[in-house]
Amino acid sequence: MLTPRRLVAGVFALFLAVVILDRVFPPPLDRAGGLSALVTDRNGKPLRAFATPDGRWRFSGDLDTIDPEFIDALLRVEDKRFYHHRGTDWAGLGRAAIDSLMAGRIVSGGSTLTMQTARMLEPRDRNIGSKLIEVVRAWQLERRLSKDQILALYLSLTPYGGNLEGVRAASWSYFGHEADRLSKDEIALLIALPQSPEARRPDRHP
Repeated sequence: MLTPRRLVAGVFALFLAVVILDRVFPPPLDRAGGLSALVTDRNGKPLRAFATPDGRWRFSGDLDTIDPEFIDALLRVEDKRFYHHRGTDWAGLGRAAIDSLMAGRIVSGGSTLTMQTARMLEPRDRNIGSKLIEVVRAWQLERRLSKDQILALYLSLTPYGGNLEGVRAASWSYFGHEADRLSKDEIALLIALPQSPEARRPDRHP
């Protein structure tokens, strides 16, 4: 028979297990530390950039370096409730599951920006098991980082084709300028491109 004392003990044991596993298996945030070196003049104008040791072009995604209109558009399209959930939007996941069942195929993954960031930090095949891991990793990220830090991480890791990662690297490569001032067309492209970066690369498919 399940007594209140046993119930409390079980809940405490589960909580303790979660805390221990969170410490033993933290999210791989070290991958986010590899950024391209950027040389600027005395006025802050970029003169030259160097790829990361693994050959990637990746700059920091600090929010003050990105056009606010791009960030607003990104949140509207990808994760309207980003600043209100704790890593997983359960209502969004439910809607995505229903839509996929109705269509007979995967229409939308229902992943939040935090879950997408977790996937970029730790790429896996897309299946139900991976989705569950993303849910846990998203919770871990939310425990360790602020919302703005998670968003900045997302903006530095998003794939944009080839060895380009992050909105700033994509803006420099495709448009020839920083991402702090973007046109509406540039914003639309930078939001759509990560969905299929190789197929939509403007340098190959103008």
